This record gives sequence, structure tokens and C-alpha cells, in this order.
Amino acid sequence: MPYGTLALDAISTSGNLAVTGNTTVSGNFSAANMSGQNRLINGTMMIDQRNSGSTQTITAGAALAYTCDRWYAYCTGANVTGQRVTAVGTNAFVYQFIGAASVTAIGFGQRIESANSSDLAGSTATLSVDLANSVLTTVTWTAYYANTADSFGNLASPTRTQISSGSFSVTSTLTRYSTVINIPSAATTGIEIVFTVGAQTSGTWQIDRVQLESGTIATPYERKSIGQELSLCQRYYYKWQAGTAYAKVGFGRAYSTTNGAITVYLPQPMRTVPVGSYSALANFDIAGVGNPTALTIPDGYSADYRVVDLNFTRSGLTVGQVYQMEASNNTSAWISWSAEL
Repeated sequence: MPYGTLALDAISTSGNLAVTGNTTVSGNFSAANMSGQNRLINGTMMIDQRNSGSTQTITAGAALAYTCDRWYAYCTGANVTGQRVTAVGTNAFVYQFIGAASVTAIGFGQRIESANSSDLAGSTATLSVDLANSVLTTVTWTAYYANTADSFGNLASPTRTQISSGSFSVTSTLTRYSTVINIPSAATTGIEIVFTVGAQTSGTWQIDRVQLESGTIATPYERKSIGQELSLCQRYYYKWQAGTAYAKVGFGRAYSTTNGAITVYLPQPMRTVPVGSYSALANFDIAGVGNPTALTIPDGYSADYRVVDLNFTRSGLTVGQVYQMEASNNTSAWISWSAEL
């Protein structure tokens, strides 16, 4: 490598680039595996807090069903099965749909928060993805932007504007495809990428290693560690799952003889006020008292939505006494918080 001044004009590099001395960059510069190049999260389907690799039924005509973290699915005509499955080669996992009679369409997509995509507005981006379909030969991609910041609406009433659309001619072999997208200057409000197929009445459709990045060059997929990917996912969704019997949820106190609150600290600040849900009340125990008879999950009360309360109802409490909530004698207890777009 020469010393002195090196001018780089529209150079793309894979691997390591070392420059000694003064460097002037003119034109476009793209380096493979630069941190943060992929605006999509969990593109390798590595994180699956909701299902842990179990099958999931996607109900025809229903609301968006979140699958692997950050990714949603929908279908029309008939229900389909979706699942994160073990892949072959360098792909650890792929997300797979199994077709069914009367299916007319399947969609799979992700909504990108404006904070992570607004700088793409008025520029060019490249979408790349691994795809395979054992029956169909066309997968359509569509890019949208939200009409207002981070608000895309729902499947029945979307509040988004289409940027562009195209298709890939696919085979039964998992193959990488890419396309260039011109992002309009109005797209500062969040971007949505959706892949769709038509009448998947049988066979399988597989998706993996999805990447959206700035520029006109499809660089190698940006791989993050599982810890990094999980941390990014938990801004939008977190699921506490009892790994053992009597796993501890948190501590709190009674403020009457029938009501109390347990404080829970989430692993990451959430994007916005999370919506909570939980498994059957019989899966939980207020230590020394018994199962709660009611459980509500109010809004996060910290500025960054990292601390939340579980309000519980149970007779026989002592006012001011500290109580611990734990799983009952099984591993079926779970609580989740969602701040998805």
C-alpha cells in the first residue's frame, strides 16, 4: 500500500482495507460488513422470542402476525404455517412458509423505524435477500414509506405510500437476489419492505439474509453477534419465559389487602409505551399467598419505558408487605411486552 495521499473514486471493497497516510475519498465508497450498514433487524431470522422455532399458524385475512423478531406475516384465501427452520450451508436459519390449498397470497415484511432510516430519504438504497420457492417462480418485493412518522397503519387500513415494486425470478434452490431502490425525499418517516407471493397452494417458500443498505452496491450480508441482534430486537419486543419451575419474575408490595404491584426491569428501553400480555394466571404464584386472581400490565413508568409494573389482585395480602412473583411449578409462564411499529 503506497504512502502519501490516496484518492478513491467509487471503490467497493470486501474484507480489510488499510491505508497509511492521507486518504481522500471522492464518489461512492462502500465497504463490506461496515457496522450498521443493514437497516433491517434480524435479517437471518436468528432471534425468535415469540415462538422459539415452533410452528405458527398465519390466519387468512387476520391482522399482521409477528413471527421471528421484527418480521410480520399475513396471508389470504386460507391459513398457512410459518416457522423458523434450520437451513443448510452458511445459512443457520431461514423463515419458511408451507403452502395450503386455496391460499391466494402470502406476505412477509418489516417496518423500519424512522430513526434508523430517515437518512436514506432522497438517496439510493440496495435491497438483497436469499429466496427459494419449491412451487412458484416469482417473488415480488415492495417498498413503502409511512405517511406520518413511524405510523404505517394496519393491514386493513394502511397509512403508507408506495415507493416502488419489482420481482425476482426464483427457483427451488436458495439463491441471493438484489435490486436498487430510489428512496424519495419524503421518506423520512420510516420505511417498510414487503415480500409477497401469489397462490402458494402447496410447497414451501423460504426467506433469509435480508438486507437494506445505502448505495447501489449489494455488499455481503452484515452479520451481528447473537447478543447484538437480540438487543436490537428487544427495543420492539421482549418476552420473559420461565426457564425453570419457580423462576422469579420480580418483587413488589401490597398496597391493600387485595391488590399489589410487582416491578419488572426490561433488558432494553422500548421504542414506545409497550403493550403487555401473559399466559394463564395459574402459571404464576405470589409467593406465600397463591395464584393471582387478576393481573394487569400498565404502561411503562420510566422515561425510556424500561421499568414496568405488574398489578395483581389476590385476597389475603398484608398492606405494605413485600411479595415475590414467580412461575408456578412448571415452565409455561410467560409475559411479553410489545412496542412494534
